Formats: sequence, structure tokens, C-alpha cells
Amino acid sequence: MSPTQTRAFFRSASRVSPELAGSLALRAFFQTQPRLPLRETDAATDAAAERGLLRVRGKEIVTYRWGRGDDTVLLVHGWRGRASQFAPLVRELVAEGFHVVAFDAPAHGASTLARTDMRDWLAAIDALQQRHGRFSAIVGHSFGALAALTAVRSGTTSARVATVAGAGTPQIFVDQFGGMLGLSPRAKAVFERRFHAMFGEDEASFARRFDALANPLPPAVELLALHDDADLQVPSSASADLVAAHPDRALLVRTRGLGHNRILGADATLDAITAFVTGGLAQVVEAAAGSRD
Repeated sequence: MSPTQTRAFFRSASRVSPELAGSLALRAFFQTQPRLPLRETDAATDAAAERGLLRVRGKEIVTYRWGRGDDTVLLVHGWRGRASQFAPLVRELVAEGFHVVAFDAPAHGASTLARTDMRDWLAAIDALQQRHGRFSAIVGHSFGALAALTAVRSGTTSARVATVAGAGTPQIFVDQFGGMLGLSPRAKAVFERRFHAMFGEDEASFARRFDALANPLPPAVELLALHDDADLQVPSSASADLVAAHPDRALLVRTRGLGHNRILGADATLDAITAFVTGGLAQVVEAAAGSRD
């Protein structure tokens, strides 16, 4: 069905049976197809990686590593994304002497087809930390940003977290999806209730587990948030809210005209993240001041 037809279907279903509409919306929310293809410009970096396999929650995923530095940076792709989207950043970080690791979540990139959700991202992050030790930084894009935040709030060790086109709460993704489908308030309530129950949580416990606005990162962790003002998938206000929830240890870098995905390869993004990974927020500020001189 086209987006217009899908919206019409869910609006009708919401009127006839909110329970059915909410249940079907939950199934649609976790749809991962079609897969994002490997871009030609990213192919060489993808091929240069040392690949491995990792089993998380009974599912086999593909892992990647580049470089041999002492400091490890983890890259976390988003929903319907893939590790190769970080190729420009991988090249920058390896050139600076970092060891870079990443993975394709189940049903993403080169990993096997399987139903997946946030728990697989978290299990992969935990397994990679056990394999590689403490991360100097974790960089997450979109849904992967929320996974990175959740992981560090749940015990993964990293001094720094960088989010790109991300959000600090899953409620943004839930609200946008419900609006996109045209769910009625009753159908959306069913969708949210079933969504929480799938994780074994109620509304309050779900927020404690996944909401970095209400429950911020550990005090010693620095946060860099990058967002484009033209992002049509996740509003830039999501990153502003995330930074506001981490006063005195977070910085928001805005770009213009890049949207949700192209921001990953933009010079401003690469420069800011490389500075952040190397020397924290102080170096990001110093680099930005130097570029204006």
C-alpha cells in the first residue's frame, strides 16, 4: 500500500476497532524492510573492515572493526540503517588513530533476517564491550542514538556519547508513527500499551529504562548532539531537549539543509565528532572557535 492508502486504512480501522488498529500498528512499527543498500561511495570502507559474527539473543549479526588504536569508538546505526552509513566517519577516526567497531543489527545491513527491536541493539553493544573493553566514545544515529544513550545509562562504560539526528526518548518515535498512521487516541493508547508490554514494562518503568530526558546519562559522561534543522524524520527540537536534560556537560551542533541521513557525512559532523572523541566538548568548542578566526 502507498503511504496514503496505509493512513486511510489505519484511520478506518481506528474507528471500527481501536484494539485491532493498535495491534496492527505495533506490527507495522517493527517493519525493517526494505533494507538500505550499500552505497557505492561506502563500499571500499565496508570491504576494508575486519568482519566477525556475533550471536545476540539467539540471532547472528555481522560485526565490523577498522584500525588498531588503543582507544575504541563504537558506532551504532539506526532503524533501517546499516554500519556502512558511517563510512566517512570511520575514515576520519582511523586516520586519527582510533580503533573503530560497529555492527549490523538483525534484519539490517549484512545480518540475517529476523524480527528485531531495541533489545538486540543493547545486547550487541554489551557484547562488543565485553569483547573490546571500555569505549572512549559511542556515536549513534537516529534510533541508534537512543540505543547508545540507553546502553550507557544501563551500565555500558563510555566517557562520551555523540548523537546524530537522535532523540532522548522513544516517545518521539511512537508519537510520530501514530501520527503518520492517523491512529485515533484510543488506537494509539492500545499501540503504546502493547508496545510497553512487549518489553515487559508499564509506562512508568518503560520511561525509567529508556527515557534519557527524565533519567539522564551518568554525571561523568559528556554528550554531543548533532541535528539538522531540515530533518523531517526526527525534529531538531529532540536534540535540543536532550542537551537541556544534561546541563553543563552537553553541546548541540546544528546544521542546515542536510536532512536526516546526509548529516552523517557532512564536514561539520565529521569535524565535531572527531574533536569530541579526541578531546571532549572542550576540543569541540576550541575547534569551532578556530574555524571562525
